[in-house]
Amino acid sequence: MSELPGLRAQIDGLDDELLRLLNARAQVSRRIGEVKRREDPGAAIYRAEREAVVLRRLEGANPGPLPPEAVSRIFHEIMSASSALQRAIRVAYLGPAGTFSEAAAVRQFGRSAVAVPCANFDEAFRRTETGETDFSVVPVENSTEGTISRVLDLLLNSPLKVCAEVVLRVQQNLMRKRAGTDGIARIVSHAQSLAQTQNWLNRHLPGVTRVPVESNAEAARLASLDASVAAIAGANAAENFGLEIIAPSIEDDPTNRTRFMVVGHGDAQPSGRDRTWLVMSAPNVAGGLIKLLAPFAAHGVSMTKIESRPARLASMPGSWEYMFYVDVEGHRDDAGVAAALGELKSIAPYLKVFGSYPVGDY
Repeated sequence: MSELPGLRAQIDGLDDELLRLLNARAQVSRRIGEVKRREDPGAAIYRAEREAVVLRRLEGANPGPLPPEAVSRIFHEIMSASSALQRAIRVAYLGPAGTFSEAAAVRQFGRSAVAVPCANFDEAFRRTETGETDFSVVPVENSTEGTISRVLDLLLNSPLKVCAEVVLRVQQNLMRKRAGTDGIARIVSHAQSLAQTQNWLNRHLPGVTRVPVESNAEAARLASLDASVAAIAGANAAENFGLEIIAPSIEDDPTNRTRFMVVGHGDAQPSGRDRTWLVMSAPNVAGGLIKLLAPFAAHGVSMTKIESRPARLASMPGSWEYMFYVDVEGHRDDAGVAAALGELKSIAPYLKVFGSYPVGDY
């Protein structure tokens, strides 16, 4: 006699128990929301550091056979659904639906959040600054093509604070309405995606015109209207617009990743594994940059990245001043980081801490 009926009965029983426990957890989550509203009406519903601590604990406690990343994804969606019982979180991203920015928003907030597509980065920031959305998810750098200049300029002048990061493995796919590459007259995509796939395009479609558009999702939409147009985008865009992926994973760098930042009105509290992102200008003296870096070394703070860009501040119009964007290990409230920042205030002509945030999964 087959064992299958008995095993399936076990699965049914476990599913019933899971359902009971999930709803019990949801009841506690709803109760937490009621207590927060009573004791601290301004308290945030979503805390990036709290979620990071919970997911790290569960991954560490996982006995298997589910892999840690599967446990993390499952509980991430459970927490997203529980938070929505208190109030749905609204998240702005570079739209339309089907962009990598949307994928990053879902990765961070789950599918129970309300994703709000925006035409450009300026609109995303504006919606969050005015309170129309709770957060914005914006790309800040790609491992192949470097930083996203417009986002850095917006961060420099915005009151919003960085509270989380999302690192997304970027897989670029060539897609169109029908199979094969015959008859492709144009390839459309975001400028970053065209740059990330230029070697593949040079080898396989060297004579085809490449046209940059405002987003990968817009590229997929255009391809859905014309069989002579092919788009480069993520797999979700192909699904959304009914396109066929004719060449998967065409990115030149197989480790291609994009780093996104979550910006909102509140600071993230220490999670135990954090980074702090700041920008500063150097004093116009010999060894000015060395003076800026000395406090980090003196207080044992490790830098993970430093990058210079021309100043884009109203107080420095047309000048050849440079801003230095720095990532350091640790939270701004950690003793070493706090001491280094305290010293920098008296050294750097300009200093702004974008925020401290739990380290994302790289």
